[in-house]
Amino acid sequence: MKVQIQAAQAQDLEQLDEFMFLLHQEHHEACPELFKTAEEIEQEKSIARYLQSPDCLVYIAKDLDSGKFIGFVTGHFGELISTVSKPVPMGSIDELYVLPECRHLGVANRLLKKIEQTLVDYGVQQLFVEVWDFNQTAKSLYNKLGYNTHIHWLRKSVI
Repeated sequence: MKVQIQAAQAQDLEQLDEFMFLLHQEHHEACPELFKTAEEIEQEKSIARYLQSPDCLVYIAKDLDSGKFIGFVTGHFGELISTVSKPVPMGSIDELYVLPECRHLGVANRLLKKIEQTLVDYGVQQLFVEVWDFNQTAKSLYNKLGYNTHIHWLRKSVI
């Protein structure tokens, strides 16, 4: 499979919204007690804001043989400001999705490398990504790419 990674365009919005739906559907199915349904999220969140914002990035992976989209990644850059840590130019990986039948082909890796390089070119010094604990596949991918735990959020149900 020949895969091309390219910046998303406005005409890609419908396909991107479908992929965002699939991503949130997978999260809901994996952890319905924590995640809203994809339908609920669809009403609140659109990838269109990424395409319209100058500090956001969207890349798509396209199968050149079929012309179909097979994945996407979104992110943004800014400055991490905290009352306890020093300010740092940072980039965030916000959403990553690859069609199940195209996983294990290195597509996610290529998408991440593309967005990481763009963020570095913009002067980012650190990259952040939030991964839920149930998503061991994503955690493994990010660890292989050099991401390490920098903070632990702990949760306790009291009801």
